[in-house]
Amino acid sequence: MISIQGKGVSSGVGVGPLYFYHRTKTEIPRYTVTDPDAEWHRFKGAQTAAIEQLGELAEKARAEAGDEAAMLFETHQMMAEDLDYEEAISDHINNEKMNAEAAISDTAVQFAAMFESMDDSYMQARAADVRDVSDRILGILSGAVQGGIASDVPVLLAADDLAPSETVQLDKSKILGFITAGGSGSSHTAILARTMGIPAIVGVGDALKPEYEGRSCIIDGATGNVVIDPDDMTRDYLLKKREEQLRLQRLLETLKGQPNVTKDGKSIRIYCNIGSPDDVHAVQVNDGGGIGLFRSEFLYLNSPDYPTEDQQFEAYKKVLADMGGKEVIIRTLDIGADKQIGYFNLPKEDNPAMGMRALRICLTRPEIFKTQLRALYRASAFGKLGIMFPMVTSVWEVREAKKYCEEVKRDLKAEGIPFAEDVQVGIMIETPAAAIMSDRLAKEVDFFSCGTNDLTQYTLACDRQNNDLGRFYDPHNPAELEKAGKLKAVITQNIDGLHQAAGSKEVLELHGSVHRNYCMKCGKSYDAEYMLHAEGVPTCSCGGRIKSDVVLYEEGLDMTVMARAIQAIQDADMLIIGGTSLIVYPAAGLIDYYRGNKLVVINMSVTSQDKNADLVIQEPIGKVFAGI
Repeated sequence: MISIQGKGVSSGVGVGPLYFYHRTKTEIPRYTVTDPDAEWHRFKGAQTAAIEQLGELAEKARAEAGDEAAMLFETHQMMAEDLDYEEAISDHINNEKMNAEAAISDTAVQFAAMFESMDDSYMQARAADVRDVSDRILGILSGAVQGGIASDVPVLLAADDLAPSETVQLDKSKILGFITAGGSGSSHTAILARTMGIPAIVGVGDALKPEYEGRSCIIDGATGNVVIDPDDMTRDYLLKKREEQLRLQRLLETLKGQPNVTKDGKSIRIYCNIGSPDDVHAVQVNDGGGIGLFRSEFLYLNSPDYPTEDQQFEAYKKVLADMGGKEVIIRTLDIGADKQIGYFNLPKEDNPAMGMRALRICLTRPEIFKTQLRALYRASAFGKLGIMFPMVTSVWEVREAKKYCEEVKRDLKAEGIPFAEDVQVGIMIETPAAAIMSDRLAKEVDFFSCGTNDLTQYTLACDRQNNDLGRFYDPHNPAELEKAGKLKAVITQNIDGLHQAAGSKEVLELHGSVHRNYCMKCGKSYDAEYMLHAEGVPTCSCGGRIKSDVVLYEEGLDMTVMARAIQAIQDADMLIIGGTSLIVYPAAGLIDYYRGNKLVVINMSVTSQDKNADLVIQEPIGKVFAGI
């Protein structure tokens, strides 16, 4: 059995033979042209054909995965005819006398490098989109045939990476999941996989070797684990997990249309995030209670110039009207740092993440800010609107932004333009400064929204989307909590050693461990690997029988371990009970030693301690911690 760890980007378990994606390789010809005009016309012809193909892909994606997936290819269409992109190709052809293929290739490299140099993972992922669009145009010029799957049976697809267009064109009846060497959770391919319900893992690097092709494989898109030639125990576990996931998915479908009320009778609001008016359809079909974040910056990112007040008004109005009175929270312009827009002409900064971005731009360029605010307040007449300011670091910023809101409302009233008087104003808590002074900021606004990405980055000095930094930014991993002095001990009835494998040091194994084995005659130690491959009854070199350090029925527990467990529970401020029904004694009785007032129970079924708990989560513990 071979285990490979990647980054899970689309949950689900896929089981089947491993198949490597076969992509047609095209050599890029390079030569000097004598007729640049003819070469430019060659490019324009291929560009037009590519745009037509992308339109067809958009319709295919819309039919198979909805409007959000279709928008990916509509964005690719705009990218293919982007003026900066065209200008760079034209410069290569006309000034450097390059052939069209070489000009497109060099421009793709240039633009991809520009995106990859940005700090934001979303913008970094756009490098793959540039390459995809350029490869399509190059393929048309060369007459290359699209790659694909030559398998007669469903497979787990392995590739160095997959472009969105390649993903959409795959025969879904033959795809059980896919694994890529590169990629990120923010890539359009990952987004497509989640939308289409295909288990997917990225970032496995060179661990996936060509000689593995055709071998039995299981992937877990939630944990990022790839297992080749799984043993029976692993296979059974993951198959059961898949069945449980399918059961829960069927259960979730039955909950559509029902009120969002907890078991103790508390109503909660479940909202969705969108990037364009076209995303509203996905909110509606998934029974979203509202929109918690409309990223208005995409209106700017997808426009060749500042979107006008009327253009913004129409977009905001459409979303509010389509949501039929449900709350819509629209974030004001959030660009700068990694989201650079050429026509803003922002100065180059050595550390843009700390520089001119988001609300700072709005407050220093009031003409842009007021245009957006006018469009927002005009749209408020067509639904329930909330306005939210990003990247707040001080009370002064909030008060200045609110002054502009009041100024805009006075102007609209004077002009006789209708707007809602009850528009709520909120801020994003995504800087340590905002978090620290949240009590003061709360007096200035109607609501908060926690921006966990930037807040994590600024607090830990880590980009959580960076694959290379994964082990540094997981603050909820028990091992990381332990290192931070927040977790004192893991008390478990398990005997598999998985907590130690995850990095935990203080693990109190009440029932022992299969990883510790000893000779009953001479006391010599043996590991689990020796026991696994021993024939018959495991025997020591001295002739004695080897026994696992596991507590069997009618055997007593290790009282030293029990005493340490009791002490840890007595000293705990918070006790989390997970993955146990609390019916196995004496371990279940350890709860009686807890003296704190923060008891959390995570278990699939009801336990005897649910009534005493401050928080009860009836879900698989692995799912709960994976989603934190």
